[in-house]
Formats: sequence, C-alpha cells, structure tokens
Amino acid sequence: MSHPRDVLLGAQAASLQLPVCDHYSGVEARMRKSLQLQADMLQEFGACVFDVTLDCEDGAPVGGEAEHAALVTELALAATAANTQARVAVRVHPVDHPSFEADMAVIAAQAGSRLSHIMVPKVETVADVERAQAALLQSEAGALPLHVLIESPAAVHRAFDIAAHPRVQSLSFGLMDFVSAHGGAIPAEGMGIEGQFTHPLVLRAKLDIASACHAHGKVPSHCVVTEFKNTEAMRMAAKKAACELGYTRMWSIHPDQIRPILEAMSPSEAQIDQASAIVLAAQAAAWAPISHAGQLHDRASYRFFWQLLERAHQTGCALPPEIRLFFSDSVAISGTGS
Repeated sequence: MSHPRDVLLGAQAASLQLPVCDHYSGVEARMRKSLQLQADMLQEFGACVFDVTLDCEDGAPVGGEAEHAALVTELALAATAANTQARVAVRVHPVDHPSFEADMAVIAAQAGSRLSHIMVPKVETVADVERAQAALLQSEAGALPLHVLIESPAAVHRAFDIAAHPRVQSLSFGLMDFVSAHGGAIPAEGMGIEGQFTHPLVLRAKLDIASACHAHGKVPSHCVVTEFKNTEAMRMAAKKAACELGYTRMWSIHPDQIRPILEAMSPSEAQIDQASAIVLAAQAAAWAPISHAGQLHDRASYRFFWQLLERAHQTGCALPPEIRLFFSDSVAISGTGS
C-alpha cells in the first residue's frame, strides 16, 4: 500500500520535512558546540531535530571573511562526515556584499553536496534569488536548496514572487532589520517579545510571509527572540508563531532556545493518538472516506493528520509502533508501507 507521504502530499513532501528549529552560530567555539549538541540530541531523539546554520554574515570578522568561509566549510564537512544524519547549513553574505561570490565559490563548491541548504540574507527581489542560484550552478552545487531571509518592507511586498521560485525552500523573517527599515516609524518595542506579536506592521509582515510560503508549498521560518534567557517567553513566542501565525519552523540563537522551540512546536500526546488512529484507519480503507469518533474524514483531513505526525517525528515525540514504521529508513526511502 502507498506511503501516506506519497498519497497525501505529493510534490510538497520534501519541503514539509524540515526540522522545526534552525539554530544559528557564527563564533568558532559556539559553532563547534552547536554541532556537538546536534549530534547529542540526534542520539537522544533518534532523529535530527534541529538544523545547525553556520553563520558567515554576522560571524565573519571584517577583513577575515575568506578565513571564516574556509572554517565553516571545514566544520560542515567534518560534521557531516562523522554523522550522515547531520543537517548543517551556512548563511553566506548578501548577494550585493563583496564576499558573496567568494563565499559561494568556497562553501558551495567544496561542501555543497553535504549541506542541507544555503541561507541568503537580505533578499529583496527574485533577481537576488537568481543571482544566488547562478552562483550555485557556477560552484556545481546545482541541487542545493536556498533559504532566504526577508528583511525589508519591499521584500515582504515581493514575498509571494520570491516564494514561488523553485530553488527557494524556505522564507525567514528578519525582524530587527525589518523594524529598522521603517526609520523609527515602528518603535523599539516592535522588536521585543510582546511588540513583535502586536504591532500591526510587524504582524502583517509575518502573516504575509507565512501566507506566501503556504501558497507555494514552502516552509515559513519565524524570526529570532532576543530574550534568550527567558525560557517561558521563548516557549510562548514559538507557540504563537506556530498556532496563530502559521509558522512551521523557528530560529534559535542560543542553545537554551532549542528545546523550548521543539516543545512548543510539538503535537501533544492526545493529538498524536488521534492522528495515528485516523491515519491507520484511512490506510486500512485504501484512503477512502471513513467515519471516526462520529466524524467524517477524507483525504483533506488525512493530509492534516499526517502532517501532524511528521511534525511529531521531526520534534522527537514518541510515536505508536505502527506509525514509527512509516519513518523507518527502508519505508521512507522506498515510499511504501504495509
């Protein structure tokens, strides 16, 4: 019998399997610790529950961009050689930065086959995406996805066109640059844990980006929370991003933020039990409509509940044995289940 992913998701399946947390670090000691933490948590959860994005844009010292690009390439190659399940990405400099071409020539050319994606910051137009794609092709990393960072009002205006580009896998919202781009029209509180969820211009931008992603089967990734020592605030922000704004992924800038993001974006045990029962009953009915607990379900609701189970797997939740089979290597690769 067909795998739920093939029956229910089709061409969207690949983009919907990204981990819910994307952790950024740019200083060498922190990059090494982040990669080790990823390996440790992979062992703990049995799945790679967050990406590590090694940062050139904010991590490279001025004048030391080439050396930093070489360093992140070395770290990415070492991490992915040690663990084939590791998910390592790199944020390069913006396309109009003098170091962009050099970043791509080194990082994409030498580690492109090992990276999960390249993050391109300060993308303003589809032309910026095309330029990044051309650099990938020049580096013979033509299969590598691009994630892009939307950081200005103009870029938000073009979010639907940017999300439509086939090379783009995910859009992230750059909160602080977006607020700064308004020249003081948005107060500083708009960058804070409360203001970023209440100021109308910030809230509209977040919704536009999420809507653009969902319109084109891409992954919306929520912005940073700078109050990294406030675990409860972090958990609240992640829950709002997921449940109210439609984000399925979120940035982390401190190791203490990773678990709150995972917890906030994980389905509850009751949700997992409900989804499991419905998906298994649907499979037994060859994906025809069923009645479950007095409610009618068909492929539209099956899709919802399967995506919930995928998110449970991505966040390391416990799954019933029959559902775990769908995520075993042989079933996931072949795309079939019994």
